[in-house]
Amino acid sequence: MPLLVIGNKNYSSWSLRPWLLLRHFGVAFDELKLSLDTPEFFAEIERWSPTRRVPVLHDGDLVVADSLAICEFANERWLDGRGWPADLRDRAVARAAAAEMHSGFAALRGQLPMNARRVPDGYRWNAQAQADIERVQALWRGLRARAAGRGAPASGPFLCGGFGIVDAMFAPVVLRFRGYGVAMDDVAAAYCDAVLALPAMQAWLAEAVAEPERLAATDGLAAP
Repeated sequence: MPLLVIGNKNYSSWSLRPWLLLRHFGVAFDELKLSLDTPEFFAEIERWSPTRRVPVLHDGDLVVADSLAICEFANERWLDGRGWPADLRDRAVARAAAAEMHSGFAALRGQLPMNARRVPDGYRWNAQAQADIERVQALWRGLRARAAGRGAPASGPFLCGGFGIVDAMFAPVVLRFRGYGVAMDDVAAAYCDAVLALPAMQAWLAEAVAEPERLAATDGLAAP
């Protein structure tokens, strides 16, 4: 059985992505959680990950690091291509959005770190993070409008209709928007509700809330 090595469910946005994809599609896997920023993490991670980061997937003697690479491998290995839209052009725009999420939005990541337990408290961010927030919502509107134009909403409320890799890549942003009280348009709010309602996401959140570990730098973010 494949093994997915992850970080804390409360904090590890990168780990959430492949975990959610595998769990949603019913792929059986074992998981090993390493607590971030602890001596134990740094003592163990080199054993599992050539990059010394999580997530990393072990499938027999194959080791796949990086969240998007794991999702792509899973799509070919277990999902029979269901992780991306069936249409060539829809796949292209979905991949572009996933790649932008993978490599961009530094201000959003830095100022609104993932904290699944968080509830809004008036904390605010700067203009660069707000620009990232607006770009994310623009991406979401564009993908949902494209899906609507093809009649895809009948197959689901996600970015390209049915849940796929692009949604897994944006799942941590959904938790950020919820936890920090980000103002959202109607499209973004409906999309976040759909992601949060996924049984796999509910399972992740239940375990995240139960974790005893705390990261002071993340938990300490609050309104002045």
